[in-house]
Amino acid sequence: MESRTNSSSLHGHKPAAGTHFFFALKPDDKATVEIARVCERFRKSHRLIGSPVDADEFHLTLVDMGRPEGLQQPVESALVAAAESVSAKGFEVSLDAAVRLSAAKDGNFPFVLCADNTSSGWAMKLRVAIAEAQRRFGLQVLGVSNYLPHVTLLRGNAIDTVAESMPPIRWDAHEFVLIRSFFGQSRHEVIGRWPLASDRPEPVAFDWPVEFDLPTDFDLPADD
Repeated sequence: MESRTNSSSLHGHKPAAGTHFFFALKPDDKATVEIARVCERFRKSHRLIGSPVDADEFHLTLVDMGRPEGLQQPVESALVAAAESVSAKGFEVSLDAAVRLSAAKDGNFPFVLCADNTSSGWAMKLRVAIAEAQRRFGLQVLGVSNYLPHVTLLRGNAIDTVAESMPPIRWDAHEFVLIRSFFGQSRHEVIGRWPLASDRPEPVAFDWPVEFDLPTDFDLPADD
């Protein structure tokens, strides 16, 4: 698979202190503007309290970096190699529900937009493919089935309850990316991009896990 990576960032068998890696989908420019508008509208209409995510950092997490087990190369090299081995189709992402989650381990209550059933099914399929690719290169991903595809808009410690459907925000996912994040900083660095096949797939059914009776307790990925 053809890719674009920042090869100069590859170093060490472990991530540098204070950094984390995850794979994600990034919305296109139009969807980014729409997501930001929805965030502002809900902040005003529901008087939501919290720190907004910068529009440049909007993303839908696919899967975090796995736990090293028998890693034979620098961790970033392993992540890049895993990504390059993934073959998957592009699909349409549709966000159609606004939810205030209530179970972040750090005590935050993120306000998010959740993907619909069809795009969630394709995101899960891509998540599984990337997790399996990581395993082949010495990175074990745990809890693959525990997944709620979403885009985080706001982080805060308020307990406002929000669970509303909304007109869908859509974009075509034509690539997935590898992101380096920095603990304690609202900063992401895209260090690799890999294309998804352009032919549109048939819909995939996605059944929400029974524990996802939103809003409810949910362990967010480390970047959220």
